[in-house]
Amino acid sequence: MTVLDRRALNRASLARQHLLERAPLPALDAVAHLGGLQAQEPQEPYVGLWSRLAGFDPAELSGHLAARRVVRTHLMRRTVHLVTADDALAWRSRHDAMLRQRLLGVYRQDLAAVDLDELAAAGSRLITDEARTLPEVGRALADRWPDVAPRVLGEALGTLVPVVQVPPRGLWGEAGPARCLLVASWLGRPVDPPAPDGADPVGESLVLRYLAAYGPAASADLRAWSGLAGLPGTVAAVRERLVGFRDERGRELLDLPDAPRPDPDTPAPVRFLPAFDNAILGYDDRSRIVDDADRGLSVAGERAVLVDGRVAGTWTSTADGAVTVTPRRRFTRADRSAVAEEGRALAGFLSAGAHHRVTVAASPG
Repeated sequence: MTVLDRRALNRASLARQHLLERAPLPALDAVAHLGGLQAQEPQEPYVGLWSRLAGFDPAELSGHLAARRVVRTHLMRRTVHLVTADDALAWRSRHDAMLRQRLLGVYRQDLAAVDLDELAAAGSRLITDEARTLPEVGRALADRWPDVAPRVLGEALGTLVPVVQVPPRGLWGEAGPARCLLVASWLGRPVDPPAPDGADPVGESLVLRYLAAYGPAASADLRAWSGLAGLPGTVAAVRERLVGFRDERGRELLDLPDAPRPDPDTPAPVRFLPAFDNAILGYDDRSRIVDDADRGLSVAGERAVLVDGRVAGTWTSTADGAVTVTPRRRFTRADRSAVAEEGRALAGFLSAGAHHRVTVAASPG
């Protein structure tokens, strides 16, 4: 079985993530291809798409949010994701058990005396016709469960029940509280029910779509991205449609036969990634894109700079769009020039044509 080293896996992932070359895709198609973008920080998906798409206009994505073609909802790993409305409806039931399990992993003791189905029913009635923040809903439910913190009641409801965060939350350049409404109210129909008779068409689709955007990858990587356990049977169901490789650790990697696996020597341009970007968090073994010493950066919400396809620094920005890059390793003169050039383009995107200020700090050591 062919062994793919870290560089080969890096170039394959960059190609699937549209980070080797900006793709001429509509924003809606890109969100679907990526299986959504992690989005607890509302403005970050815009940077993620700017780094991936040719000529990306943030108004396009805002328009999809306002028109209810994309939504912000808790899904993979019980984190807020920006996904297409179609995927939110199709995927939510498949994630229900995982979402409840992760909720109880955090709040089992707090919720020990709460009938979760009763909580879901009572809370749903409060966000059927009027969007409210989850803390507001928690306070409204406090009389029924006075021994549970309203914040916990609200967070539980947002996990147990399919809800979306409605605009202006998530619109480009706008801020607003995370007001939630039932998915069925916002999109006009409830989420798709689980498949009958133990079939798992949604799980099989998730496997194939994950590999299209992240492969080649191991089953552990798929589980780390989705948060879903019990996937071996689903993987086995589609195994004949896949090809296999091994990584340098000896793990079996699966992939779609015709998916791009570029030459490892393919040049990789500098790219600026937003906080919690899929390209880093979409794997259990992230060594294809980030050194072990820097593995925690993205989990902590740091924004990464890729140089030669790997995390080489972090970046911050100010309200007027000025960008500062902090290297994590030594930058060559060519690296600094390329980082500064891409940073100026990013500053222009963030500041809508204002003065493009970029600072690249001194390399460590």
